[in-house]
Amino acid sequence: MSDLQKVLYTAHTHTTGGRDGGTAKSDDGKLDVSLSAPRALGGNDGDGTNPEQLFAAGYSACFIGALKAVAAGDKQSLPEDTFINASVSIGPIEHGFGIEAELNVSLGDMDKDDAKALVEKAHQVCPYSNATRGNVNVTINVL
Repeated sequence: MSDLQKVLYTAHTHTTGGRDGGTAKSDDGKLDVSLSAPRALGGNDGDGTNPEQLFAAGYSACFIGALKAVAAGDKQSLPEDTFINASVSIGPIEHGFGIEAELNVSLGDMDKDDAKALVEKAHQVCPYSNATRGNVNVTINVL
């Protein structure tokens, strides 16, 4: 049933209407967003967000968490000005649509080689990286 050794947390959402004109809400009320498709996908480019933006935000937030975890394991901390600019693209594939992701990671003034090593370690433990590995093209750049 599950490949997880132990479930630590489960998020629950209720979504209606899909990517153009729908809504998504979490059971605890902390997430409550309107959905709208961008014009490039045939939508009306309304005021809502879309699944690609949500994926980009989720992946980048999770990846920063993985960076913090591996840094702590190495007895270091992340620079306060750490950030990730994430992009998630969607386009046609042979039998439908697919996505690809790009994470542009800035670890402030950390030595570039140390930053690259930390990012690689984080990429091995991040749940989003593990979920996408072998399924989604992911490019990670250290700025």
